[in-house]
Amino acid sequence: MLLWCPDWPVVAAEIVEGVPATGPVVVLHANRVVACSERARADGIRRGLRRREAQGRCPGLTVVDYDPARDTRAFEPVVAAVEDLVAGVEVVRPGACAVAARGPARYFGGEEAAAERIIEHVAQTCAVESQVGIADGVFAAGLAARAGQVVPPGGTPGFLAVLPVEALGRPALADLLRRLGIRTLGDFAALPAGDVLARFGFDAALAHRLAAGRDHRPLAVRVPPAELTVSADYDEPLDRVDAAAFASRALAERLHDRLAAHGLACTRLGVEAVTAHGQELHRVWRHDGLLTATAIADRLRWQLDGWLSGGPGRPGRPTAGIIRLRLVPDGVLAQVGLQPGLWGATGEERERAHRALSRVQGLLGPESVVTAVLGGGRAPADQARLVPWGDERLPARPELPPWPGRLPPPAPAVVLPAPLAATVHGATGEPVGVSARLQLTAAPARVAVGSAPPVEVVGWAGPWPVDERWWAPTEARRAARFQVLLADGGALLLAVEAGQWLVEAIYD
Repeated sequence: MLLWCPDWPVVAAEIVEGVPATGPVVVLHANRVVACSERARADGIRRGLRRREAQGRCPGLTVVDYDPARDTRAFEPVVAAVEDLVAGVEVVRPGACAVAARGPARYFGGEEAAAERIIEHVAQTCAVESQVGIADGVFAAGLAARAGQVVPPGGTPGFLAVLPVEALGRPALADLLRRLGIRTLGDFAALPAGDVLARFGFDAALAHRLAAGRDHRPLAVRVPPAELTVSADYDEPLDRVDAAAFASRALAERLHDRLAAHGLACTRLGVEAVTAHGQELHRVWRHDGLLTATAIADRLRWQLDGWLSGGPGRPGRPTAGIIRLRLVPDGVLAQVGLQPGLWGATGEERERAHRALSRVQGLLGPESVVTAVLGGGRAPADQARLVPWGDERLPARPELPPWPGRLPPPAPAVVLPAPLAATVHGATGEPVGVSARLQLTAAPARVAVGSAPPVEVVGWAGPWPVDERWWAPTEARRAARFQVLLADGGALLLAVEAGQWLVEAIYD
């Protein structure tokens, strides 16, 4: 059983961005139409048209860029609505999801009754139009959903036989089959499977199985996330710090046990409280995910101390005692990456450091404690990113793509926040420059940084050309980088920018 929402990219644009789907709307990707509204189809617009041709057919067309993240985000409530009635939903793509038909058919009294119930519930819950198709296999069910049909058991090959080969969703293969005189899925399915594999390849052999109605792969169902939030209600309002601290210990242990049962940890912890007067309080605490019952209880105790301590007129103080506490784990991740070392590499000292840094963040803000994350880039300054303590450690630039002109290891020990001016001279005292072909006009012999006396160069390497930001010709750009070893034991990373030598970094 497959539920299909027609023109879903257009509907998602209406839900997220407020674009009216009742008008002529198209969604473009790579300058071609990938989806259009019913009004746009009435004006002759079809999938695959170029933007200019589509606008020529309908001058008042509303154009929306294709955004798969937007489509997926908007489709989540529809999947949740289906899960309200049926367990085990597989998201085929944004706008289509499938479930096994046997369970809902038995529960609701037949396949047609189950389909009608799901369509009605989605319409009431999400205000979205949908169609349901039932057949033997996900591929056939998707085609049946577009026609709003329920194919009886065993009737899938006959249902598919009359459909055109374009229904396979493989334009190149469909064009080739048309030129060979094969126009329907039934004609294609009648070909020997071995000949199809030998003549057209593996993908065509898979399409041949689909055309014959032999799509019997099991559904990769979506498992709803486990409920990890814990809460506690108190008959006597908590208005003293000592009583709140005692109550927080049991709640923290419950959350820790629930996360441990699922093999999970979290990087952020939300603390929510409701007072006897209905006032709602909420704070988020960050940590690095080394989650213990003590760590959770400490953060909860610190937060309750901040809420309950102080005078009655202090801003943010509850107007009455707390009658409900709720802990919400946020940023959940697998515990497998947070295991301590075999011989206690993460001991009590490290845990104390985590507590102290988290408390500093609670007092001064998340940006008060940062750590460096290495990533991609050409210059040493581009390869480091400062991340607040407890945030996900993602690099600013990916490491995998090639970076032409990137310096070889080892990396410099000190990267200067602002480059220092320098002068480089050859053996006879002439200034050293870099030609348009990235060749030195003379071998470097002495380097002077700022107003310091020049130091003899005993070794150098380079150049490493820097070819970046070519689209901004007016912006000053570094042409090349060099590594120099000085007679006093120092090593510098030099760069040339508009004929000026600069010291970017220092090696240890």
